[in-house]
Amino acid sequence: MSFADKPVLPIIKNVFSIFLEREAAISVILPIHYDPSLSYPLVLFNDGQDFEGLGMAQIAARLQESGATIPFLIAGIHANENRIYEYGVAAEADYAGRGNRAGATSEFVTKELLPFLNAEYHVSQEHIVYAGFSLGGLMALDIVWNNPQIFSKAGVFSGSLWWRKRALHDGYDDSDRIMHTQLQNADEKPGLQFWFQCGSLDEYDDRDGDGVIDSIQDTLECIAILEKKGYAWNRDVFYKEVALGEHNLNTWSEALPDFFKWAFSGK
Repeated sequence: MSFADKPVLPIIKNVFSIFLEREAAISVILPIHYDPSLSYPLVLFNDGQDFEGLGMAQIAARLQESGATIPFLIAGIHANENRIYEYGVAAEADYAGRGNRAGATSEFVTKELLPFLNAEYHVSQEHIVYAGFSLGGLMALDIVWNNPQIFSKAGVFSGSLWWRKRALHDGYDDSDRIMHTQLQNADEKPGLQFWFQCGSLDEYDDRDGDGVIDSIQDTLECIAILEKKGYAWNRDVFYKEVALGEHNLNTWSEALPDFFKWAFSGK
């Protein structure tokens, strides 16, 4: 029986956070043939409570066993009822006050969680990837962008890149998008790489009536900003659009193998 066929249960670790003022549950999936004397690259995910629904452990094991990726460690932060406040852009909450605890999440990840994981599992410090889904994808991108000395790559699945400082009915303009503005006003951060995913049925909203759903438009316009900063398409920035893909675990699970091969091909 292969590793991918065996039932795999993540290890659950509980880490108390001074910044979040709560205990955070972390799902950890070890590399196949895990050797505690070795160091491994790490991919950190938001919404670790969804690992089972994503088939995360089985997908990762299958890729490692086939040689499609090098062995890697996975850790997922479980969100709780405050997710809408703890995820977002650290520098600024949205127009409704959502994301006002994102700064605490950033501090937790960089100052508490990563040191804990390194002490427990000897994380390779040269190769730390951070990814997330929907609002968790926005949070991952924000943390990677603001901590290039720690992270090498960001993965954004159906990212909530619409996150804005003004409501649509309150005179909204595209310049109100918080993440886009942050990227626009910053200098290039050499060495970072980005992987974005959207589904063609991610949503139905089309605020400007141009025939392109907002999630795809926001993602492609975010990529365009990165390209203007000097990040090259298919070298530093990658985009996967899933035909008929929706805003759900099934579509993100379908996209996971491509993401893992991009992040950990070993080439």
